[in-house]
Formats: sequence, C-alpha cells, structure tokens
Amino acid sequence: MAPSRERVEPDSGVSRRTEDLGHAQAMGITLDTEIRDRLSEVEERLRKVLADAEHQAVASGTSYLIAAGGKRVRPRLALLGAQFGDPENPRVIDAAVITELVHVATLHHDDVMDGAQRRHGVPTANALWGNGMAVLLGDLLLARAAELGADLGLRALRLQTTTLARLVRGQLLEAAGPQSGKDPMEHALGVMADKSSSLISMAVELGAQVAGADELTCAALARFGEHLGLAFQISDDVIDICSPATESGKTPGTDLREGVVTVPVLHALAADGPAADRLRTILARGPVTDPDLHAEALGLLRASPGMLAARADVDRHVQAAREELMALPAIPARAALDGLAGFVRTRNA
Repeated sequence: MAPSRERVEPDSGVSRRTEDLGHAQAMGITLDTEIRDRLSEVEERLRKVLADAEHQAVASGTSYLIAAGGKRVRPRLALLGAQFGDPENPRVIDAAVITELVHVATLHHDDVMDGAQRRHGVPTANALWGNGMAVLLGDLLLARAAELGADLGLRALRLQTTTLARLVRGQLLEAAGPQSGKDPMEHALGVMADKSSSLISMAVELGAQVAGADELTCAALARFGEHLGLAFQISDDVIDICSPATESGKTPGTDLREGVVTVPVLHALAADGPAADRLRTILARGPVTDPDLHAEALGLLRASPGMLAARADVDRHVQAAREELMALPAIPARAALDGLAGFVRTRNA
C-alpha cells in the first residue's frame, strides 16, 4: 500500500511522488526558527521511537527506512497545522512523527509491490533484505505509529485508522482496476484521493487537532489537504508527459512504459479525431515499451487537448485548496500553506 504512485527510474533512482513537496524554498514555505527547531525534535523522537528494537538487524532496518524516507513533508505539514492551535503542545511532535512513520511504512510496502530496487538513489529495503523483511519492517513502523496514536486520544487515533483504511483501499482499487461500467476517470480520481491526498490531509489536520484547534479549522485544513494532494498528483502526471528530462530530472513517459493510465491520459483518450484514435490503438496494447511507439504516444499526448484539461483540473483543485484557507486566521502558517498551493500551480504552468 502507498499514499501515492511511486515511480523509481532504474538508472537514476529518481522518484515521482508527493515528497517532491519537500523542497521548502521552491514551495514558498518559509520555515522560521520555531518550525526548524520542532523538526529537529521530530527527528529525535523518530530515533527514540525506533531505538528500542531488541534485535540489531531490526533496529538497523527501521533506521534505514527512516533515513531513506525523504524530505519530511508530512511532519512539516503537521507542524504548520499546529500553528492554528497551541503549537507548543508536546503532543504535536508525536502527531508529526506518526505522519512520517505511516508515510515511510507505505513507501516500502509499495516498493515490494512494484519490485522497485532504488529510492532516492539508494537501494530499497526489499532489494537489501528481501520482500518478507521489507514488509515486516513496514508493519513495525505502522505498529509504532498506532502506539503513539493511542496516546493522543480516540479522535486522533480514529483519524489515523481512517487514513490507513483509505491508503489500503486506494492500493487495492488501483490493483483491481475500474469495475465494468464504472467511469475510468472517477475510478482514477478515487484512487488518487485515497493514495495521495489522504495522508497529506491527515498530516495537516492531525497537527491542528492535537494542538487544540477548533473543529471548523481542522475540517478546513483537512479539505485543503485533500485538494492539494489531488492537484499535486495530477500536476506530476502532466509533468511526466510534457517536461523534457533535462527540465524535470525524470525520464518522460514513465507511466506509459508501466501501463499506468493517468488523468491526463484519460482526458486525451476521451478526445475525438484521428490522433485520439491512434493513441487509443497504441495504449490498447498495454505498457508502451517499444521506443518508437513510446515516442509516438508521447507526441500524441503532448499535442492533445487532454493536457489542457488536466492542467485545468490542477488549477481547480489549487483554487479549492486556497478557498479553504480563506476562512482561517491570517497567520504566517496560512500564508505558508497558500504558498505551497501556489507552488503546485506554478509547476503546472
């Protein structure tokens, strides 16, 4: 299971997922001294939570997973959410730690399912120790997250378990594919919401919740996270098609090679005309691994009105996310979250 699709290029180790959000300066998030200090506390707490493993191999494995986890986007979001309540509440750190434990666990479960060998330029846990050990290490992180969640109270634990259920459901639905007669776009967006948006939403809501923010504020932040997650993932899918490798740092058309039908592809397939007909013929064969057909399919997609439609989807979700923020107090954390939404819109231009 995983919060969003992970694509690791076999040669570069470059990954495609929402942890790209972790480039804080590019996002427009200015982390002041308080947030930086709190992030240091999160790192220390992560180490302590995982330091009590009785077996050295287990301790080494969990530490490896956390070290390879990424940019700590979700803890950052939890800390920003806490700014709408009492950010000094000591429970805020555990809330931030929970978001990272769940995130990292699901990444490595995803690596097992995808057979990925590298992440962030280093070998995956399954590449080092095999699928069985990687799954169990991920399970351990989820168990540790549940232990912390139980100490935060029933409301926080319910949010955590609901999010886990969504993550699993999204993975299952993606693996199963759309049911006969179901709109493929509706299916794709549902999978995306469960796998990508749910954990983003949980992070910012949980931080606010344990900091004592009121229910209306928590609900607005949760909706902000849902829209932000959808906007980022659709934007990432557009970039996979439209950006030259020299700009994005990623090999274009990864989803085509793996047979993943994304939102921009679905928009393109819904178009009329000979170009759309040709695209449907190519994609009907499954993963596009032939170099000539791959190049042709990329060209057809880039010229398709589907790209404009997908970009419009991004803009719509960014706008919806920003509207949720407008009802919140005009504090620096609101400006930081708005800057994050602006970054997603900019990368989609």
